Amino acid sequence: MLVVNGDSDRMVPTRNSVDPARRVPNAESVIYPDAGHGGIFQFHEQFVETALAFLGRP
Repeated sequence: MLVVNGDSDRMVPTRNSVDPARRVPNAESVIYPDAGHGGIFQFHEQFVETALAFLGRP
């Protein structure tokens, strides 16, 4: 599981993203700095790179 969030997300607080990733084996969390709920759009290039790397893991 890949959990992605912005550290300034008002809808989903960071702790609500980090906790599930901590509990699920082989999960990864990415928290983008100075990003809100649309962090994957604000950090689109980094997100795509991270997602592709995550999906390519065995």
